[in-house]
Amino acid sequence: MQEDIDPSTMNDEDLRKAVRSLMNMVEELSAKVVQQAEELQRLRDENNRLKGEQGKPKIKSPAKESPALSSEQERRVRKAHHKTHKQAHLSVNRVEVVVLDKHTIPNDAQFKGYEDVIVQDLDIRTQIIRFRKEKYYSKSLKRTYLATLPEGYGGQFGPGVRTWVLTLYYADGMSEPKILDFLHTAGLSMSAGQLSTLLIKDQECFHHEHTDILRAGLCSSAFQHLDSTGTHVNGTAQQCHILCNPCYTAYQTTANKDRMSLLRVLEAGADPVFQLNELACTLLIELGVTEKWRRILPTLLPSDRRYTEAELDEVLQTHLPPYADQLRKHVKEAMAIASYRSQTSFPIVKLLVCDDAPQFTHLTDQLALCWVHEYRHYKKLLPRFLVHCRILEQFAKDFWTFYRELLVYREAPSLPEAQRLQVAFETLFEPNRGYQQLDARLARTRAKKDELLMVLSHPEILLHNNPAELGARQRVRKRDVSLQARTKEGIAAWDTFQTLVETARKLGVNIFQYLSDRITQRWEMPSLAALIGERAATLSLPPGWTPR
Repeated sequence: MQEDIDPSTMNDEDLRKAVRSLMNMVEELSAKVVQQAEELQRLRDENNRLKGEQGKPKIKSPAKESPALSSEQERRVRKAHHKTHKQAHLSVNRVEVVVLDKHTIPNDAQFKGYEDVIVQDLDIRTQIIRFRKEKYYSKSLKRTYLATLPEGYGGQFGPGVRTWVLTLYYADGMSEPKILDFLHTAGLSMSAGQLSTLLIKDQECFHHEHTDILRAGLCSSAFQHLDSTGTHVNGTAQQCHILCNPCYTAYQTTANKDRMSLLRVLEAGADPVFQLNELACTLLIELGVTEKWRRILPTLLPSDRRYTEAELDEVLQTHLPPYADQLRKHVKEAMAIASYRSQTSFPIVKLLVCDDAPQFTHLTDQLALCWVHEYRHYKKLLPRFLVHCRILEQFAKDFWTFYRELLVYREAPSLPEAQRLQVAFETLFEPNRGYQQLDARLARTRAKKDELLMVLSHPEILLHNNPAELGARQRVRKRDVSLQARTKEGIAAWDTFQTLVETARKLGVNIFQYLSDRITQRWEMPSLAALIGERAATLSLPPGWTPR
């Protein structure tokens, strides 16, 4: 229920201040009541679960749905739609002349050429092949010689079946039972176990391509997008990380989503190396390690030596207190990040575009925050008074107006415009609007000024993290269809093939043809890693910026 009380209509200044103060207090208490009610229900549900009972069922009422936090309508700038011919990209495989029955036309009819009609058709046929392999035996050498099958053939199923199975499962989002039903309908004999083997086993070639894509993608630009989403492996909750830029999308699943896990993602799954160099000492300060331990650690860990995780754990376990888990965690993070940012054997990400989750901080030299994520904090505000609603509505208009000014700046960056936008940012997020919850949120946004305005010094980056968000959505859809992977080998296959599918989509490569080319070992199509390098060289970039 919203109440229409406007203190600005009151003549008495003291009364106006008192009413504003009371209104803000009501807003704050109302928000606390909602939070406490949700927490109380969670505690009741947990108490019932511990007693062997069930909690309150989660039934959403249409009238009480939670507010949508998406900002796509506000963010998106509508572009003019140009309709193209749907069949323009098709290549004709066969030309057939349809003859007119001469008995149905008069004798004086004259031939006027042809009228073309394009028809698309699909022919799926089962082939049961019996290979008769020649066999010879040499008495002198006591050895049997047997002919080998053509490339791509091995086991009970040919390259066509393998290509269709991988495409339907990873690119088209079909479940294993539905794929099995489709194959049975087509006339093949296959068990559920055989299908699972085709999807997971003997994929080393594609796993190598996954690594090559990640390395090529990291080399293709100085900035990367990063996001994470939940994934289950045999009932255990894990995290799938999506690393991408305009040239590629790579998936990697780890047990956690802390800084150490994200660092492994940036290093393509390699085990981290640790070093207490000058950068590590700076990071120790930023991570909140006390001055006492900042003095002691250099005496325990020489700066000119790199440690494996096992070696570092042995040193820390010997000299750090047994209860100092947080201290040990921060020391390892600082040393691992410092070693990563100073090594030369693997491409280093200079700028990360992501949301404001704490695990993303300090990983890279620079950080750019997503404006769409930032606005979600404001969409969570639910003012009780109409005057506060109007204040929030006006701020929303100002927010997206400023956002579009940043979009214009990306197209034509200049120093005077960058300086003007710096001042405009300060004005927009000045916490003086009289709605305390909004003012508190404005102050928190203002503290992120450098990260939100990173586009002023790097106009090549986007203002949002949608590329990684869209990549995460593909994993969510996969999770909805298949629920989970059952083995480490299975989740590795998920990561590899989703990387291939999404990267091929960005590069305009037909994934069915690409998988077929690799399975049959024709190697006629260039690798996706090579295409990433070609795409990076042709990207439209601002003056003065080039990919590494």
